[in-house]
Amino acid sequence: MAEIVGVFAAPHTPLLWRALESEIPDDLQAVEQNLSLLREQIVARRPDTVVVVSSDHLRQYVIGTIPAFVIGRGPAMTGTHPDEERAFGLPRRTVEGDPELASSLLGPHQLPAAFDFAFSDEMWLDHGFMVPLLYLVPELDVPIVPIHTNTMSLPIPGAARFAELGTYLRDAIGAAPTDKRVAVVVSGHLATEIGGPKQFTGGSPDPEFDAEAVAVLASGRIDRAVEIGTFQGLVAAGNMSHQYLNLVTGAAVAGGRAATFAEGTVCRFGTLPFFSWFEGSS
Repeated sequence: MAEIVGVFAAPHTPLLWRALESEIPDDLQAVEQNLSLLREQIVARRPDTVVVVSSDHLRQYVIGTIPAFVIGRGPAMTGTHPDEERAFGLPRRTVEGDPELASSLLGPHQLPAAFDFAFSDEMWLDHGFMVPLLYLVPELDVPIVPIHTNTMSLPIPGAARFAELGTYLRDAIGAAPTDKRVAVVVSGHLATEIGGPKQFTGGSPDPEFDAEAVAVLASGRIDRAVEIGTFQGLVAAGNMSHQYLNLVTGAAVAGGRAATFAEGTVCRFGTLPFFSWFEGSS
């Protein structure tokens, strides 16, 4: 059976790449420190594979064609999208996949009763996947299984479904016919406004939501994490806040355990989420 050696949550704000390129601005010092902390924690756990749960941002999938949940099954994947190279300076990289574990999670012959996943053997990874990987596994020397969640185009799966995804991944990884050590990385954000009236208000569009979300996820209160993750509640927090739901998946993979580390780090890009869940030192 495979072993989950840790669950980690990090932001994927693409503007971080240039902002952290040279001298670190004062308001991003804590962001850089937390990225380094999570990177050190992952290295210490020596994973053989990293399962990455994040969302495509209308690069591979477009508004008219977005599956709810997609597992990347290919032996190799390319990131990032050419638009993101131009816009954010993100580097083009090829990332090794883990078809064995991906096929086990997907169901080698039949889709699991718990989830009717879509799959891709040629998944293109945008910044939602590449930014956390570039900071947390910078050598890109560990195979990955990317899992895309639709948080961009209506209808979006409900918060309970994201919690169920986390529970499924915990059980399915544990039952996989391999002795691999698996780290799970989820990437999302807290209250976020893009293109709306609250975008340029000097920080988070809803600090109260951020504070409760961090406290709830840190304590492993999955039921409450689902309660505050309604469609209407997330829109009220900020028009692009739905990638909070990926963080719910991470907490559910951890089985409702209290976080080892949890912080909502306030900076120019809002409140950025950083979490880790693991036991022991191995």
